[in-house]
Amino acid sequence: MLDVVTLGETQVRFSPKGYLRLDQAHEMEVNAAGAESNVAVALARLGMRTGWISKLPDHPLSRLIVGEIRRHGVDTSRVVWTTEGRVATYFFERAVPPRPPRVWYDRKGSAVTTLRDEEVDWTYLSSARVVLVTGITPALSPRLRALTGRIAREVRAAGKLFALDVNYRTKLWSPSAAAACLAEFLPSVSILFCGRADAEQVFGLAGEPEAVARAFREKFGIPTVVLTLGAQGSLALADRIHRQQRVHRVEMVDPLGAGDAFAAGFLCGYLEDGVQRGLDLGGATAALDCTIVGDAAFITRAEVEELLASEDQEIQR
Repeated sequence: MLDVVTLGETQVRFSPKGYLRLDQAHEMEVNAAGAESNVAVALARLGMRTGWISKLPDHPLSRLIVGEIRRHGVDTSRVVWTTEGRVATYFFERAVPPRPPRVWYDRKGSAVTTLRDEEVDWTYLSSARVVLVTGITPALSPRLRALTGRIAREVRAAGKLFALDVNYRTKLWSPSAAAACLAEFLPSVSILFCGRADAEQVFGLAGEPEAVARAFREKFGIPTVVLTLGAQGSLALADRIHRQQRVHRVEMVDPLGAGDAFAAGFLCGYLEDGVQRGLDLGGATAALDCTIVGDAAFITRAEVEELLASEDQEIQR
């Protein structure tokens, strides 16, 4: 039995080196990047047993994606291979203020958008302790929207936990469309991850974090609501309100994937020792991920525990 299975699209990320603009670049850094696979990778590196499900065309870039994910210990045996469709890609331009970082997606018609119910190994999926999907997945196609709904129902019927990370993307859908779609799944959610800004933009829930978390529970009956609060850390409503105990000083190198690292750290801590441990492990995992180039959290469990134990960030010899 796996601890966590995730399902979703993973893309190939191309980034100019350093802070070059795309139209200056003559070579690119190449990485695999996808919200759900980022979570699976970080969890595997923290010591959890994880699997990732997707659909990819038989293509060298697809093999790059699967190879990158598998090297961390994630089970990729349920990836569906096809002769049709394409690999999704995106381009990320790093920047420093006042110029913002920018992302350009090239993902329309990617193979995963055609993933059919009968191509999913439902026994495998529902055998995991937790199944996680993000709000990106149902935004990609009507087929994935319907599939996400079935996943939520099947996982809950099996007595397991369905986790949803809102992960709102303005380039995929409007706030109203996202709210209408996600409202279909939220009553089946066991653990909800949502950023404070997404809560307001998508669901119109603003105000003190505790009030926002309680509003999610009152409206959708979600047992565990986790709000990420940026520089203020994180908060969760479960049996009571829990708050991240330490917010770590971060010098940002690459912001992409930090929310996925947080979700991974939370799930790891939650499965091991409950909500408070989840918040603290999630905060430390996300902080470390911000210091690493690329979407994947190239961290070890020892590094996370070391950060939690001490704020001394001098060179470790």
